[in-house]
Amino acid sequence: MDSVSNTQPVVSTRLEDERARHDKRVKLKQLNLTSSGLEESAKLDSSLKRHTALIKRIRLSMATENREQIFKDIESLSLGKYIDEIAGAVVEGLARCKTEKDVWGAVEIISSLHRRFPSTFTPALVSALASALSAPSRASLATLAPEQREKEDSVRVTRQRPILRICSELALVGIIKDAQDRSGGEWIMKVIKELLSNDPSLSSLPLLTTFLKSYSRPYLGIVPPASHKQIAASVEPGTLSGAHIEMQEDDTFLALSNEEDELVEQDIRDRFRRMCEGYFDNVCKKLLIEHKRLQEQDKKNHEAYIRSGEIFEDRQQAYEKMTKGYEKLLASCQSLSELLYLPLPSLPTTSQKSDSILIGSNTNQLLGDDADELLTSGGKWEDEEERRFYEDVQDLKDFVPSSVLGIDDSEESEDRDTEEKAKERIEREKEEVRKLEEELEKLDVDKGVDATVPNGSIEADMDEDQLPTPTPGTPKASTPPLSPQLAPQGPSQLLTALLVRLPDATNRAMVDQAAIDFAFLNSKAARKRLVKFLSQVPKNRTDLLPHYSRLIATLNKYMPDIGSDIVAFLDEEFRYLQRKKNVVKELSEVRLKNITFLSNLTKFRVVPPHLVLHIFKVCLDDFSGVNVENIALLLEGCGRFLLRSEDTSERFGTMLELMRRKQSMQHFDQRQLLLLENAYYQCNPPERAPRQEKQRTPMELFIRHLIYDVLAKKTIDKVLKLIRKLDWDDEEIRKTLHKVFTKPWKIKYSNISLLAMLTYDLTRYRPAFAIAVVDQVLEDVRRGLEQNVYSTNQRRVATMKYLGELYIYRLLSSSIIFDTLWTIVTFGHTDGRPLPHQVVPLDTPDDFFRVRLVCVLLDTCGMCFDRGTQKKKLDNFLIFFQYYILCKEPLPMDVDFMLSDSLEAVRPKLGMAKNVEQAAVAVDEMFNSAFQSTDINEDSGEDSGDEGERRDQDDGEEEEEEEGNPESPVGDRAPSPDQEVVLSNVQENLGPTEEAEAEFAKELAKMVTDNSAESRKVDKKTALALWDSAVLPPTIRKKRAEDFDEEGETQSTVGNGNVMNFTVITKRGNKQLSKQLAVPSESPLAVHTRSAQMQDKVEQQHLKRLVLDYEQREEAEEFKALEARNRAGAIKIRYIG
Repeated sequence: MDSVSNTQPVVSTRLEDERARHDKRVKLKQLNLTSSGLEESAKLDSSLKRHTALIKRIRLSMATENREQIFKDIESLSLGKYIDEIAGAVVEGLARCKTEKDVWGAVEIISSLHRRFPSTFTPALVSALASALSAPSRASLATLAPEQREKEDSVRVTRQRPILRICSELALVGIIKDAQDRSGGEWIMKVIKELLSNDPSLSSLPLLTTFLKSYSRPYLGIVPPASHKQIAASVEPGTLSGAHIEMQEDDTFLALSNEEDELVEQDIRDRFRRMCEGYFDNVCKKLLIEHKRLQEQDKKNHEAYIRSGEIFEDRQQAYEKMTKGYEKLLASCQSLSELLYLPLPSLPTTSQKSDSILIGSNTNQLLGDDADELLTSGGKWEDEEERRFYEDVQDLKDFVPSSVLGIDDSEESEDRDTEEKAKERIEREKEEVRKLEEELEKLDVDKGVDATVPNGSIEADMDEDQLPTPTPGTPKASTPPLSPQLAPQGPSQLLTALLVRLPDATNRAMVDQAAIDFAFLNSKAARKRLVKFLSQVPKNRTDLLPHYSRLIATLNKYMPDIGSDIVAFLDEEFRYLQRKKNVVKELSEVRLKNITFLSNLTKFRVVPPHLVLHIFKVCLDDFSGVNVENIALLLEGCGRFLLRSEDTSERFGTMLELMRRKQSMQHFDQRQLLLLENAYYQCNPPERAPRQEKQRTPMELFIRHLIYDVLAKKTIDKVLKLIRKLDWDDEEIRKTLHKVFTKPWKIKYSNISLLAMLTYDLTRYRPAFAIAVVDQVLEDVRRGLEQNVYSTNQRRVATMKYLGELYIYRLLSSSIIFDTLWTIVTFGHTDGRPLPHQVVPLDTPDDFFRVRLVCVLLDTCGMCFDRGTQKKKLDNFLIFFQYYILCKEPLPMDVDFMLSDSLEAVRPKLGMAKNVEQAAVAVDEMFNSAFQSTDINEDSGEDSGDEGERRDQDDGEEEEEEEGNPESPVGDRAPSPDQEVVLSNVQENLGPTEEAEAEFAKELAKMVTDNSAESRKVDKKTALALWDSAVLPPTIRKKRAEDFDEEGETQSTVGNGNVMNFTVITKRGNKQLSKQLAVPSESPLAVHTRSAQMQDKVEQQHLKRLVLDYEQREEAEEFKALEARNRAGAIKIRYIG
């Protein structure tokens, strides 16, 4: 009861609104009909200025804000000379009437003009409105691009929507009329019908929706129910509105019970309603078609994704465009359903999984071993499209009159012939089964007998040599095409035109239309011409045979002589080709065309089953040469159909068993074996259960969705935030994340860098996770080298790419990269040394996959090793890599190109070794230089100060970057010596000269003073000492150094040692002058200066030793490790000369 009481105010509001609108229309209509044209008075203003202002105001807008001013101008101006201009301005001003109040104000203005000028203004206005509501011409739309056409339609609908509303009001108030005593309902109906009928893209559908929202009651008589009731799905379209009309007497909403009060006549309302309901039915049919197309496109996208691993951008854009159009159409259908109170059609839903997985047998090779589990072997057809092509053959009786087909005269005779043929077929099938069983028993008893001895059937065929030999069909010159000036006149010319079109009929619709066209030209001569044409298909046009077979199957039901003649010709051609088995190459295309044509006609059931089984048995009896290819073609063409058809499955299964036995007993070359195996498994694929989908938790699916689907350059920040929000304390979540981040082969190759970037971003928050990822990636690289399984090559490439990206994002040091490079070229070889053409199980000479791995790693991060010690390490590796490549067989072209591109990227000027001897000499020299450097470092320790300083100047930048991560190309680095011992040895033995020390101090001072931020951090004492060493001229510094050597102290003294000499620098012009100034040694200036100099000197010595000693220690330790590894090897290669 509460719900009913709540709906009562809504009903009363609707009732009051409808009554108010109806009363306003009735009053205005009476006023328009009773008032006649007013005569022009002399008192009315006829000035051009005011008329121009009125026309401009009307053209600008006829909305509510201008209503009062326009009324005043209409009453005070003469207007007689400007009727045409006013009518044109009114049409332009109507476009700005958006609301119902604006629309009614415009109607009142037009009514006022109509009452003054009914004979001049009203016809001009109606004509202008009709032009504004006219549909666009199809010719003009055809010249536009689809995007431009859609834009034009959108602008047109926006412009016509307010005009249609105002025209609907004008027809109700008596301005637009069909006749003297009738309303303008039929005029509105014709306008809307013209808009909708000339609109294949349904762009005018929003106009109908707008019209029905406001005028369904006065024009269609449709009344919404008082309370919302669900519409039953069983309601027929077109009956529900009528039921509402019958319920009007009992409905509270309907207040207009008298037909005299209606503004539109009853017959117009009924016709209008039927027209709208019929249009709704057509729109629903289009909705079903678009829904089906969208599902098929979705299925194709799914299959493409399975085949290639991604959906290409053009296919994705087409699908999005189709989805957008479908959603728009669905919304329009729902609006029409609500406005017309008609039920929406039920949209079929199909299982995405079951429809999308059955792709066909050819995808088996693309998807690998996993795809075998996706394909099911049930059914005669590979997919739904093939089934529709061969089974959904149109019936000519639905398109062609029965008299033309001659159905009535031959029904009884056809029934008798069918019964006789069925009896003959059953007897023939029994005989064939008996012969096949005898053949199998014979094979079981005596397997030593040659299976290729022909039996009586082949002998019978050979006895037919005396018969006339038919030549294989070659396309003859048909009737010349008609002159373009003359249209086809008689049946013969029409048939010629049809035959000319047939080679272009490459889809189902065109072939079905050709069958209908031929049925109207049916005659005995026409059938003979068609049979002759179809029997002379060009040898290189085997793509036409399925469509020609469908044409024959369509016509064969009512013209059986066409099918029988074609089958007889193909049978005779097959017998001829059997007699010419020795002619292999010249007749190979003819054999292909013959077997393909027979296979397609068999699937259309035009060829009798016993005939195709007999052809298969003839080829099986002489199971050699060209008959092997014939059997393979038959199995691929119609083997699946014969094996799964009820009437032929038993016999054909027996023949297949016989073929497999003969195949095992005979000797075939590799090509023939491959043909037979492929054909057999294509017609009889092994039974495999569908793959069980792995059950995953929602959180696991979400994580996989983030990494595999969402991750992109634009979304990486969003993915990072979502991953950080996960519950990292949950062991299952951490395990899932670890799996996803350590399997880079499951994402797009181009997104591997994004995965590494994501791992780097997570390092700040989860350092242990990043370390675990790096460890697992290195373990995967090692496992790939140990197993060397071909099926995991793609994974190994992705893993190597991932490793290089992790280095770029500083998740591992360069030493790991060089260790990996050296491991790739040495792992598995004796003592880690590859030898020319040495057969190693894990790295054979003809296996070039490790070269690919090195190229991938160099392409990813090789450009980073272009300076310092890392450059030298990479140069050494590339010398050994060339030797490794030359130890293998000559590189394939693709690997050679890949190697050239990689080396060009990292070392453009690298000289390549021409042979293995030259490469071995280069490797030997590289190792010798490494050993010598190691020995020098061991003997001299840290003595080479100048050399270390030069290396510091060259590689200082790199060493600062890698100070915390010293690298070694091979082996583990020896432990570093104690830092204090190193410093004491250097200070006791040798040190840099004073000039080098002064130069170092100058550079240090320059670096400090140039950097403003650093200069602010230096205290005054240090700055004073730095200034003293940097500003003094070289001659003065040299003189002071000599004084220091002579006296052996840190400052020059005079007399009794109580005085410290300072140098005062003055400048006269461009010349610097210096003068000695004696200052007492006990003064604060002397004390502070002496202490600052001593402290600064100690710090400089300490810093300099650290910088110079680091390089020497690292080189010494690297070569110690390298020497230890090389001494462990038992073989040393040295090529001389």
